[in-house]
Amino acid sequence: MTRSYAIRTFGCQMNVHDSERLAGMLEEAGYTAATGDETPDLMVLNTCAVRENADNKLYGNLGHLLPTKKAHPGMQIAVGGCLAQKDKGEIVKRAPWVDVVFGTHNIGSLPTLLERARHNEEAQVEILEALEVFPSSLPARRDSAYSGWVSISVGCNNTCTFCIVPSLRGKEKDRRPGEVLAEVQALVDEGVLEVTLLGQNVNSYGVEFGDRLAFGKLLRACGDIDGLERVRFTSPHPKDFTDDVIAAMAETPNVCHQLHMPLQSGSDRVLKAMRRSYRSERYLGIIEKVRAAMPDAALTTDIIVGFPGETEEDFQATLDVVREARFMGAFTFQYSKRPGTPAAGMDEQVPKQVVQERYDRLVALQEEISWELNKDLVGRTLEVLVSAGEGRKDADTRRMSGRARDGRLVHFTPGDANVRPGDVVEATVTYGAPHHLVADGPLVSHRRTRAGDNSEAGLRPKTNGISLGLPGFGKPPVVETSDEGCAVR
Repeated sequence: MTRSYAIRTFGCQMNVHDSERLAGMLEEAGYTAATGDETPDLMVLNTCAVRENADNKLYGNLGHLLPTKKAHPGMQIAVGGCLAQKDKGEIVKRAPWVDVVFGTHNIGSLPTLLERARHNEEAQVEILEALEVFPSSLPARRDSAYSGWVSISVGCNNTCTFCIVPSLRGKEKDRRPGEVLAEVQALVDEGVLEVTLLGQNVNSYGVEFGDRLAFGKLLRACGDIDGLERVRFTSPHPKDFTDDVIAAMAETPNVCHQLHMPLQSGSDRVLKAMRRSYRSERYLGIIEKVRAAMPDAALTTDIIVGFPGETEEDFQATLDVVREARFMGAFTFQYSKRPGTPAAGMDEQVPKQVVQERYDRLVALQEEISWELNKDLVGRTLEVLVSAGEGRKDADTRRMSGRARDGRLVHFTPGDANVRPGDVVEATVTYGAPHHLVADGPLVSHRRTRAGDNSEAGLRPKTNGISLGLPGFGKPPVVETSDEGCAVR
């Protein structure tokens, strides 16, 4: 009998994309996605070890699943992702009702481990210390009909003292450009309009095969793919940001003028303690070049408040950089210890109440800047790729939501038009809030797309694994695939 599955994903975009791979593999192994309130035969938890309270979140979820599993004989529970890579067999000790634990380096092993656990009637724990196969060589069931993730690398060669990712994801491994472009082409052939290139540090892409300019070339090559309307990427590291990437962004029409570049701190002293190998002057210099090449560029960042040893003077330096950079938005975090990181053992941990007070001041400053920037867009007509699930109040306000080319969230009124997620509209901004724009007037234009057709029909792309051994840039050759997957042209 066909078994059903469900996946709960915690954490970053990498985990979201890994979950698409897990779904693709499970469906290839004969599983079907659970629907509605159906209790799945398999529950997969794809975990994060970076976010605060990650451990509590995992074991809380596992505790809630125990009575469900007892009520449904044969149900299996699998735990993967970064926390599984870190805790290994400890998960089964704390939650003996878990059937499978797998890590970040062997997500392709999940179907086999599930079958082995069922056959042997005992938990299977398999954690590898190095990448088994590149995840993108595995099939994927995509979450969206109009927007897709494409990994260009996994792992990270940096040693930031607050970050546990390198120990869990390993050293950087780069895909060959031809493989990346073939996957992008496969998505476009299925109607996808937008791709986001993923890497822990996209700007170091190419270091493994000896081409330091590879990322800029990759952006330009994406510009040669017919039907690909939007290209985004995340996340670059300031130390590796080069002028050729700025030129590629400015000169390639389908590359969006949006840049998310983590700052972490505006204090050079704190940046040194973090082992972030750039300083505030270098960071602001990159922003100046980006805005000179693309005056309409929208910039976002990550900032940590309360890193060990941070003084009021250090914090003021961060506020100074935020004022000068004028970010569209910022993901702000209060520092919290991560076991296994150098920062966790540092002296001068900042008291919680001091961190909270500084955090509140930073958020207030950033909201003020974001609001000013968004109010400046009132009266401007923006192209919006319509999305699903981004407007929590859409049903009440009779609006729909989507993203402008620069990444801003836009809530608009569709009127009588039959607008679907995946369609493209032009709308004129009538109000700017700190975190979104509103366009309540009549639509300027509405373009129906194949992505919209697929969304309306409930179809999501399924891509076969891309591992073609293609070393170079340019359009990939025709590759025969099964009818079930995407055709790569």
